[in-house]
Amino acid sequence: MKTVQNRVVLISGANRGIGKAMVESFLEAGAAKVYACARSLETLNPLVALYGERVVPLQLDVTRPQSVKDAAAAAPDVEVVVNNAGIFKAASPLEDHAVQSLEQEMDVNVNGLIHMAQAFAPVLKGNGGGVFVQINSVASFKNFAAFSTYSASKAAAYSITQGLRELLAEQGTTVLSVHPGPIATDMAASAGLGEIAEPAALVPEAIMAALAAGEFHVYPGSMAKQIGGAYGSFAANVVEANLMES
Repeated sequence: MKTVQNRVVLISGANRGIGKAMVESFLEAGAAKVYACARSLETLNPLVALYGERVVPLQLDVTRPQSVKDAAAAAPDVEVVVNNAGIFKAASPLEDHAVQSLEQEMDVNVNGLIHMAQAFAPVLKGNGGGVFVQINSVASFKNFAAFSTYSASKAAAYSITQGLRELLAEQGTTVLSVHPGPIATDMAASAGLGEIAEPAALVPEAIMAALAAGEFHVYPGSMAKQIGGAYGSFAANVVEANLMES
């Protein structure tokens, strides 16, 4: 699959920020339908009002396995799954709330990814393989001291994404690992990155370009591209290589 045109897409955390931008961009690119997911259905009303039946709202909490299973059952025709839901807690390792913050971030950013993959992998397989997209971060590669716990959770999510790439290839599912730099969202603002944040539309644009090019790593934004340029050789020769071959 090299395009989202005429495809059925599901996006978690679709009510704002990067998720909302993906709903808009994918529909503009010709997606047939988008299952827009959020913990609170009413937050999706503006998207439904704008796009009508092309947006199907679904209640989804990635920290609750049954909620994820219910969403998968309600979207049996989905061909592209984007796990965008995430949480940010600003905590350095020396702060009193560091462990609590890390536990919350791991629950959403890592356990949530696993719940999504387990529930939707069979659906994607049944629909010909499709695509599973995980929204990670440049913080997957580099720890930022002021929000070390978030960086650690995103590093763990990136590691899981690598495993999913190998496992889901066996059923014909393409996996993308997306690593945005600072993007203009509430999360970036809370991290104090508002002044250097770039438009959220850069993320779906980069995803669609990566699909067309057959790339695993996706680097939306100028900081992401800078890091990706430095990381590219390691990614190609280690992360994306089969090191178990004799």
